[in-house]
Amino acid sequence: MAEDVLDTRGGRALVALVAAVAGLAGSYALAGYTPAFLASPVERTLARTMPGEVVSLAITELGSVGQQLNLFAALVLTGLVVALAAWVALGTGDTANNRLLPSVGTAVLVWGLAATVTGELALAAGPALAAAAVVALAQVFDAYGDGTPVSSKRRRALSTVGVALGASVLGYTVGTRRTPTATAADAPSLSASDAAREDIETKLALAEARSLDIDGLDSLVSETFYQVDINSIDPELDGDDWSLSVTGAVETELTVDYDELRSMDAQNQFSTLRCVGDSLNGKKMDTALWTGVPLGRLLDEAGVQSDCECVMLHAEDDYFVEFPIEALRRGLLVYGMNGKLLPRGHGYPVRALVAGHWGEVNTKWVTEIEVLDTTADGYWERRGWEGTGPVKPIAKLHHSETLDDGRRRLAGHAYAGLRGVSRVEVSTDGGESWADASLSEPLPAADGDGAAADAWRQWTYTYDPPDGGHTAVVRMVTDDGTVQTDEKTGPKPTGPSGWVTTEFS
Repeated sequence: MAEDVLDTRGGRALVALVAAVAGLAGSYALAGYTPAFLASPVERTLARTMPGEVVSLAITELGSVGQQLNLFAALVLTGLVVALAAWVALGTGDTANNRLLPSVGTAVLVWGLAATVTGELALAAGPALAAAAVVALAQVFDAYGDGTPVSSKRRRALSTVGVALGASVLGYTVGTRRTPTATAADAPSLSASDAAREDIETKLALAEARSLDIDGLDSLVSETFYQVDINSIDPELDGDDWSLSVTGAVETELTVDYDELRSMDAQNQFSTLRCVGDSLNGKKMDTALWTGVPLGRLLDEAGVQSDCECVMLHAEDDYFVEFPIEALRRGLLVYGMNGKLLPRGHGYPVRALVAGHWGEVNTKWVTEIEVLDTTADGYWERRGWEGTGPVKPIAKLHHSETLDDGRRRLAGHAYAGLRGVSRVEVSTDGGESWADASLSEPLPAADGDGAAADAWRQWTYTYDPPDGGHTAVVRMVTDDGTVQTDEKTGPKPTGPSGWVTTEFS
């Protein structure tokens, strides 16, 4: 007679691990890629407890891969805990000689674990039932599979694994369909008054008309917008449940809900965001047309009484950032992006937009404005970063091509926050001499009068390349005539600076 799979320590360990895989798949099937997914709270905990040096290394060297590794670590840790629960249930059932105890015990233990970690009593049934089903199937295979070559221990073990893999594929498919959309392309159109809709369409049409016609160069309104978050899994909020509180050093604390915010007079504003952790010539810089309500209105209504003239923004994902309140007075509470509802991945239902400051200040899923009496460190400052100030001017070189007539064309974007872009200069001899590049027309201001105060411009420069190799360098000049610094610094702690240089052979 063939030995039962569950009669050996190795067999029980295998079934416990397979039950963990099925449990994660069951959780994903019910919750999707949301904070209710079993691994999400573990991933958030890892992100918050990881040493600042490790976080900085992940940002500067690994980029988004570092965050994916953190999620993978959370999946492994969560799976091991679920496997341990199944292992304990299997061992207890064996000791008690009770055939119901392994599957029932697995269901109870995993449900308790999931409910405690996620706070979701109903959705905790997903991992519990999936893990318990694997244990029950292993018992069935053992009970009815003895005595024939087809039902050998190896075949029964492989059957258990196969069932779990099938469940995982099914769970992933179902969970992906249940996951809320996060990108701008999937967001529904913004419902707005005729005047507001006309303004949005007019501004977007102007942006398209003023974009340089260069294949491979991002237009003035980014087709895809970079995303950087402290967690791998974004919060899932409903506009009906969202509210924003203004608290702290104010005359009157106040709260506004989503409908109240949407009923206020809004404006459509072009603004560029740049990540403080971006590399010098990286791609974490994009522009959109944002629809929102001026934040100064809420601050005036609350009556600011801050001794430090500083504020802390708090978000649903436990993010928090401190910076000068004067910067916030120029900001918006944004609920629309490029004529559509703000996507989940960009902070739906509401985010803060703070003109001219690094991306980390532009808090997604914002829920509280806390006016402070004394300065305090924000999330990234506690990890060694200081990216709450104005962005550093930059001219990026993102496009190079050889034209049919043999000339070379370079192109890119230039951005300086509220200091504006007056011109871009290009050197093709390593910085010995400079020539002006051609600039795109500025994007329009929110009120339609003049140029947008906080938006990038495209640039292009065409030249006859010299024989042999040469070095191209680009720099920008702000509206007040200040030339972008050539001092090269890395992203940490205050963001990258320096001239972008490219070698051509």
